[in-house]
Amino acid sequence: MIYITEIYCIRERPDSYSKIEQLQTGFNLEGFMNARRYTLFSFFAVLLALIPFTGMMAAELSAPQLAIESASTKLQHKMQDKAFIKDFANVNKFVNEAILPHTDFDKISALVLGKLWNSATPEEQVRFKKEFQTLLVRTYSRAFVEFKDWSIRFLPLEMEAGATKTVVKTEVLQPGLQPVAVHYRMILADGEWKAYDIMIEGVSLITNYRTTFSTEVQTKGSLSAVIDSLAKRNLEALAAKNS
Repeated sequence: MIYITEIYCIRERPDSYSKIEQLQTGFNLEGFMNARRYTLFSFFAVLLALIPFTGMMAAELSAPQLAIESASTKLQHKMQDKAFIKDFANVNKFVNEAILPHTDFDKISALVLGKLWNSATPEEQVRFKKEFQTLLVRTYSRAFVEFKDWSIRFLPLEMEAGATKTVVKTEVLQPGLQPVAVHYRMILADGEWKAYDIMIEGVSLITNYRTTFSTEVQTKGSLSAVIDSLAKRNLEALAAKNS
């Protein structure tokens, strides 16, 4: 599942993604991922590995793993409807509703901005959370529609009794390629396990976006300007997909 805050590993298409979406942070993902040519995406391209799961049966999964499996299965089933996936607005809405209960966007937003979150006004915090969530959801939606033939394998969970945080370790499988390690940082909030970070081959979604937005703030001069720019890109991207 690229639970949310699901990052997602998707095949690189540099011609169609914005600077922020490509996470231009100076990190050479192409080299890091060898010849597999993946781009590290928004959480979501895999906070929910929107793909079928293999290996362990659902009855053998723990609560944190089931949170990921549940949303993944729901999305995978819905995406079998070819007519549905042609309407990107509906796909985007459905994906948002499917992953929202399993993703801690408040925590994600605060961690992504880091020190900038503490100095942001309440209005800026609300606006950033909204636009960043939109970015992740639409990125995940696009990846989910465009990329198929993935499967996910859950690895044994190491978690002490009574723990409120854990890491769900999975491997994303694709025919002809080596497995890709995708790990979800999960937290127990209000009785529900939710994802708040995703790591692909050890690279954290939170860390990459934090670097990206920090650079954007320095370039544009303020967090408010960065949020305005992100909101504009979101509107343009959604309008282009729906046209």
